Amino acid sequence: MTVETSEQNEAHEHQHKDVSGGWLRPAVFGAMDGLVTNVSLIAGVGAGISSSGGSPHLIVLTGLAGLAAGAFSMATGEFVSVSSQNELVQAEVRKERFELENHPDSERRELAVIFRRRGVDPELADKVAQQISARPEAALAMHVREELGVDHRDLPSPLTAAGASLITFAVGALIPLLPFLFKVNNLALALGLAAIAAFVGGGMVARLTDRPFLRGALRQLILGAAAAGITFGIGSLVGAGVS
Repeated sequence: MTVETSEQNEAHEHQHKDVSGGWLRPAVFGAMDGLVTNVSLIAGVGAGISSSGGSPHLIVLTGLAGLAAGAFSMATGEFVSVSSQNELVQAEVRKERFELENHPDSERRELAVIFRRRGVDPELADKVAQQISARPEAALAMHVREELGVDHRDLPSPLTAAGASLITFAVGALIPLLPFLFKVNNLALALGLAAIAAFVGGGMVARLTDRPFLRGALRQLILGAAAAGITFGIGSLVGAGVS
């Protein structure tokens, strides 16, 4: 191999993001859910307090309760859902393993049909299926991937999903609460911080997935503003009614 060819191969190599670790979806969902949930709670309670003359300490109490309850609820939900999904996959893998052990010829023909549907010539498809079927674990992995659409050897971790969700929800939920924790009882400042966080967070997620920053930022800002606006209106109506 020449130096030029080696350099060309190195230039052609590229890296993919980790799409199978099971952390990105719960992390993004947790952060955005924490932000939107708590800014909505704070907006609703803040509006109610302004109308009824209640204590700003209620906002801190509500925000901290929402942070703790939401973070642990999200973590629990992620752990259970990912564990259940993995258990379902493993159950199907056991079925496939049983079929391979007890009906190998039928499974080999099934694999050949899959290859033919993908455009492989019938004769070559039969040879490839026979070669793969000669190695039980390779055959199992191929059947699972083709029939279930997953790699049973690389399933997401329930602990990773739960941890990512818990931490990012707490961080997102903390942002609109910061002014009140520092004794700055200003609802407009809390809403402004949440708006900035939603804009930046939505844009960063968009860039992570190779989409335009502004599109993702505006989408998250609009959705967050809509949720906060609705709860603000409810808080104002309820607060005025009990004042």
